[in-house]
Amino acid sequence: MKKFSAFLLAFFLGAMAWGATKTDYEDMRLFNDVLSLIESNYVEEKDSSELLDGAINGMIKKLDPFSQFMKPDAAKLMKSETQGFFGGLGIKITIRENWLTVITPMPGTPAFRQGILPGDKIIKIDGESTEGIDVMGAVTKLRGKPGTKVIITIARDKETQDVTITREEIKIESVPEGKSKMLNDGIGYIRVTEFNEKTPADFAKIYAEFEKAGMKSLILDLRNNPGGLLTSAVEVSKHFLEKDQLVVYTKGRRANSDFKFFAEKTLHKKIPLVVLVNHGSASGAEIVAGAVKDWNRGVLLGEKTFGKGSVQSLINLSDGSELRLTTAKYYTPSGICIHEKGIEPDIAVVLSREESIQLMQQSEKIYGLPEKGKEEAAKEKISDRQLDRAKEILFAEMKFSGSLPPAEISKN
Repeated sequence: MKKFSAFLLAFFLGAMAWGATKTDYEDMRLFNDVLSLIESNYVEEKDSSELLDGAINGMIKKLDPFSQFMKPDAAKLMKSETQGFFGGLGIKITIRENWLTVITPMPGTPAFRQGILPGDKIIKIDGESTEGIDVMGAVTKLRGKPGTKVIITIARDKETQDVTITREEIKIESVPEGKSKMLNDGIGYIRVTEFNEKTPADFAKIYAEFEKAGMKSLILDLRNNPGGLLTSAVEVSKHFLEKDQLVVYTKGRRANSDFKFFAEKTLHKKIPLVVLVNHGSASGAEIVAGAVKDWNRGVLLGEKTFGKGSVQSLINLSDGSELRLTTAKYYTPSGICIHEKGIEPDIAVVLSREESIQLMQQSEKIYGLPEKGKEEAAKEKISDRQLDRAKEILFAEMKFSGSLPPAEISKN
């Protein structure tokens, strides 16, 4: 411990040579004094690395809910998410107003089937309060061996409810083929559940298949899409924009945090487009929605998005740990900052919480069934008002633009 204290003092002295002010040095000295007092007087001896981790996590908590310090094991866990495979409940989470909050449940997961909704506050995990918890601390508690159970206490609309969820291996299909299909009248429907490494290739494949099948218009469903990789969201956006159009730009304190992303070429013939969004559409989903809206490329329909528009840079540290640090914010092509504001739809179609839960649960009942089973399940399903409205808009647009063939006229 003494060596650890001496090392810190040497580090702080070195900071003076890097441009730290006298006030900075005094703060550093105060930190070292507190550490020395703990070393000498605390009732139990403490491990130096434990104290350092605590100091680092304390600094991170003063920043924002999205900056994180991850030890090597936690860093591996985070990497597994961007590759589309991990274990747990299937929810994306953040911290809002000091409470653990659901960004969105992922389709096809235990949390989705249980009706967990965007905006739900998880106030307890297995009976322990989550007030003041950080994201990585929550992830550690929520994940576990597949088949084991965890009880989360949900606060929703001033009511609380205990929900028991069985953990599973979570495999995310970012563009599930079983949920993307050609609808009537040449309307294509593509669902994107998140933006991971595989998303651009999977999206391009389905889009090409639909073009060959005669797609005349498209519904892009980004509801409950929590985002993911910035680059993947940019690549998907390019399918709707023309050459040299700006997709998104980032802006931070340092010049090396400022980037602009453009569509290098026009990929497809322009067709009518509706993008479905809701409170669970965040980050990368908001990048796509913002580009479509700002360029008047299509109609945004649904509910205001979540408002997670910050960039986290992953910085590798010497011991294999990683610092996930917020270094910039996203801006739509017209200069609107997404963070903590979200994006308003062009046409608002708001679903009640009860409708949202029913739609999520019936989606799981129908998805993956053989065709005969789907027909039986469809008899009991409720209508998806957002999807129905999107189809009405596209049908009307194609009808009056002449995209649809004329009706057969009887000559009798």
